[in-house]
Amino acid sequence: MAKFFGTNGIRGIFSEDLTLEFIHDMTLAMGTYFDKGPILIGFDGRDSSPAISKVVSSALNSIGIDCNVAGIVPTPCLEFAVKTLGYSGGLMITASHNPPQYNGIKPAASDGVEIPREDELIIEDIYVEKKWRKNSKNLGITGKEDRAIQTYLNGIISQIDSKLVESRNFKVVLDLGNGAQAVSAPDFCKMVNCETFLVNQNIDGAFPGRGSEPTPQNLSELSRVVIENNADVGIAFDGDGDRSIFCDNNGNILTGDKSALLLTQHILRKNPNSLVVTCLNSGSNIETVADEFNSKVVRTKVGSVEVSRKMVPTNALIGFEENGGFMYGKHNQVRDGCMTLALMLELLATSKKSLSDEISLLPPSFTTKDKVSCSPDKVPKLISDLKKEFPNSDTTDGIKIIIDSKNWVMVRPSGTEPIVRIYAEAGSQEKLDTLMSEFLKKVRDIISR
Repeated sequence: MAKFFGTNGIRGIFSEDLTLEFIHDMTLAMGTYFDKGPILIGFDGRDSSPAISKVVSSALNSIGIDCNVAGIVPTPCLEFAVKTLGYSGGLMITASHNPPQYNGIKPAASDGVEIPREDELIIEDIYVEKKWRKNSKNLGITGKEDRAIQTYLNGIISQIDSKLVESRNFKVVLDLGNGAQAVSAPDFCKMVNCETFLVNQNIDGAFPGRGSEPTPQNLSELSRVVIENNADVGIAFDGDGDRSIFCDNNGNILTGDKSALLLTQHILRKNPNSLVVTCLNSGSNIETVADEFNSKVVRTKVGSVEVSRKMVPTNALIGFEENGGFMYGKHNQVRDGCMTLALMLELLATSKKSLSDEISLLPPSFTTKDKVSCSPDKVPKLISDLKKEFPNSDTTDGIKIIIDSKNWVMVRPSGTEPIVRIYAEAGSQEKLDTLMSEFLKKVRDIISR
């Protein structure tokens, strides 16, 4: 089991568990793993990010590895630039949707995809055993990388029918969440001739607008601006810009599952007989949609690394998580908020229907999720007690209690915070509410014993 890497990179509270000494030594381990440069460094808008970037670049230079700094960029922008501009790897300094006091490091391999789980363990071993390179004869140098954002935007544009999108003059509301997509998503919208309305557009590491994670509860401003301006679509990004939550033309916030179903349908229409990869906690309707187009669904543990790294060897066209992380294999096998927006605009341009009308045509689904504070030491007992009560459950990742194909509950520890997440799907809203209420109580009872 990884000790430092969580669901998505290494994260911690800056200057407490994520000290400058820890960052320096962990970077030496990452540099030793990459073996050679150049390495591309990017960061989100958190207050601690520039300081961490300097420690990371100087640590790499000290063991003879060159690096270039792209500055503030979304995570998928850094990953695409690593792949496209010929870097040996990338280090993204971000804590994604975590609160402002957190930060972290997410390594990307030379193919522009997060490194595999087994390689995370290799880096941890180098770190723990202090087996990093020492006494380098030649020091590396640090330069600037100014091409990352434009390279990223050009890559996205090349994957859609941009002329068709341009012809529609869409009205789009962007809730940038004070995060990193502020440097790219508005420019993308200009490139495809959209009239754009911005919410929380100033990059601010304190995330004063609505916090760094877009949730149905904190997107009322996005809904309001969509309705007021009669916009075609609204979208909210997380802190590092790899996830996106949509708002339809009537101001309704869509779950990540719903938007993923719609986009999957759109992509598979043009590319039947394809492969879709998603996590165990995604809704069951994806199999229904894939079947329509003679396509197959593969399920993984929760986490974008699991999905991405399954997509690469299987050459999967689509990957997604229920949290708004959508991956389009033709562009890059990683979550990408701006690529997802581009695909949604192409869908609307092709369809000629409104987004709300498109959603109404999907098979009905009732999914939800919640979280309960839980210290990591209480997790094994929680899973074990639930397993005793529900012996036929799937314990591949936490525990998934399957009542039938349309009714299930999944409980798993977060890989980034001291909480457990509870996911559920049911055949009706009433059944879903009952199921969720029952399991929230059950989980809290076990944790409190």
